[in-house]
Amino acid sequence: MKLKNSFFFTFREASKDEDSLSGRLLTQAGMIKKTSAGVYMYLPLGFKVLANMNEIIREEMVRAGSQEVLMPALVNEDVYIASGRRAGFGHDMFTLKDRFNKAYALGPTHEELFVMAAKMKIKSYKDLPFNIFQMQTKFRDEPRPRYGLIRVREFEMKDAYSFDADLAGLEISYRKMYDAYVRIFDRMGFNYAIVRADTGVMGGLLSEEFQALTGIGEDTIVTCDSCKYSANLEIAECVNDEPVSNEKPLPFEEVATPNAKTIQEVSDFLHLPSSKFVKTLIYKIDDKFYALLLRGDREVNETKVKKLLGALEIELATPEDVVRITKAKVGFAGPVGLSIPVIMDNRVANMKNFIVGANKTDCHLKNVNLSDFKVFNTSDISQIKEGDKCPQCGGTIKFSKGIEIGNTFKLGTKYSHALGLQFLDKNGKLQDVEMGSYGIGVGRCLSALVEQNHDERGIIWPMSVAPYKVTLVLINLKDEKQVSVANQIYDELMKKGIEPLFDDRDERAGVKFNDCDLIGIPLRVTIGKGVTDGNVEFKHRKDEKAIEVPIKEIVDFIVNECQK
Repeated sequence: MKLKNSFFFTFREASKDEDSLSGRLLTQAGMIKKTSAGVYMYLPLGFKVLANMNEIIREEMVRAGSQEVLMPALVNEDVYIASGRRAGFGHDMFTLKDRFNKAYALGPTHEELFVMAAKMKIKSYKDLPFNIFQMQTKFRDEPRPRYGLIRVREFEMKDAYSFDADLAGLEISYRKMYDAYVRIFDRMGFNYAIVRADTGVMGGLLSEEFQALTGIGEDTIVTCDSCKYSANLEIAECVNDEPVSNEKPLPFEEVATPNAKTIQEVSDFLHLPSSKFVKTLIYKIDDKFYALLLRGDREVNETKVKKLLGALEIELATPEDVVRITKAKVGFAGPVGLSIPVIMDNRVANMKNFIVGANKTDCHLKNVNLSDFKVFNTSDISQIKEGDKCPQCGGTIKFSKGIEIGNTFKLGTKYSHALGLQFLDKNGKLQDVEMGSYGIGVGRCLSALVEQNHDERGIIWPMSVAPYKVTLVLINLKDEKQVSVANQIYDELMKKGIEPLFDDRDERAGVKFNDCDLIGIPLRVTIGKGVTDGNVEFKHRKDEKAIEVPIKEIVDFIVNECQK
């Protein structure tokens, strides 16, 4: 593409309206433009990167045996009600009504429609297995869109679905998709980790996430320094490695703790470590109140609590609700005498003679034991911390940040059972179809790659997804020799199947070099004064210095570099 008469522009300064490095660079490079909170347009260069990613995805999906379809973005809301997921989406779903007052949604995901399509084919076990996928726009009403393309309201996504007769078949289909994802993200040039994750609103038997490791990732990735254990923070298991206390249980007694509400304040007041305290957090979970007990130095993991109770919504109780339930100000809640169910973390079960709130303002109870209150459930409900023991090998846990770029789910029969997707087995009996779901956030991939590949001058695209593999920079438009050589190289590269970005604008060389670095084209050829000696300059985007290459060799040289 020749720049002179093309839709191409860059900005000298980064946008102040973007809260992530990738958002600022992509906007500054003229690749994307925000139109409203969480909604972006893709401009020519950004769209080419997106198209290159889509091409890689399509190639690997077809290689794995999947066929492409296209589902509508406008979906009858009844299908989400039928599957039982409408309530789970809540306000995250964009909804509207047509002229006949019929309710529709802008599809946040398409499992239900893929089941509808599968129903047209599946009658018996002979119709299985198969896999279908689509490249489609999804819509979710994110309350806090942020980080450019990473957390948006409208986004590009590849989603695929497998259909099998049994769990053994699902495992085979799942592995095919898993392996395809590894090839996809390897080809795109990602530094990523694969972690176990919560199945969330998708439900099912298993979820694994492909996480691009970056400094600003929304997800915290938990790994072990001794083994291959990896998990998303929200589901990482905490090892209950605390020994059972050998203290003799003592009768509890009330102690005055004026103005000491927090664990640290009570700890300082009583001159005891925070590990001797058990905090009581009052939560509202699906319109019912629970008291969650954790050791004073641990934090609650809300995802684990939701999973434990099979809940859809979880939130801290309001101060007014806490006062009503405990008959005390916030900060003095405790399990003794509470009328609501108590859920206790595993670590508390090993403690004796601990300190809790007294359900009385400015008072706590010390020497409390498990016999002093009723427990509804004991489970792992605490957040894992750096330095904790690995649940697999006992090594040391460490954290890193990640951006979820892909996920794979073993859905099992969650959707087929709810929506009546069945088949006749070899014995003539009806069975629910086993399903898998596999998604890739393509726009998010674009931002994640920028987060991983940049320097102070701009983006550094991996060769496989770059909008153009090489830029030709023509220094002097009035020099006939330079113009002739530049056009000759351009034409020969086009014949070789490599379309260059030809900067033939009437701009200073410095402007052209800065733009070339900003937009991140991997290779640069400068056609300048060296042509009089039969040479051009060649430079990799990530290198500091250029080298001279003979004009007669430059095309083959570029072809070779593009194939590395």
